[in-house]
Amino acid sequence: MGFDTGHSQTPITPVVLGDENLAREFSAKLFELDVFATPIVFPMVAKGKDRVRVIPSAAHDKKDLDLGIAAFAKVGRELKVIS
Repeated sequence: MGFDTGHSQTPITPVVLGDENLAREFSAKLFELDVFATPIVFPMVAKGKDRVRVIPSAAHDKKDLDLGIAAFAKVGRELKVIS
C-alpha cells in the first residue's frame, strides 16, 4: 500500500508516520474501525520517527487480517498518508 514499515525483524510491525499528532489520530481512527494499533511517539522513539504499531499473531485469522488491512487502507487514504 505504500506505508513505511521500516525493517522490523520481529512480529511487531511499525507504520512510521513521522508526526506525533498524526500517529495519535491514525491510532484513534483505526480503533474506531476495531483495529488496535498503539501510537508510539517521543520520547519512546526519536522525534520525526513517530509511528503506530501492530503485533499480528497466530491468534488472528484471515478475517482479522483482512479487517486490519482494510482499516489501514481506509485511514491511510483519509489522512493522506497513502494515495
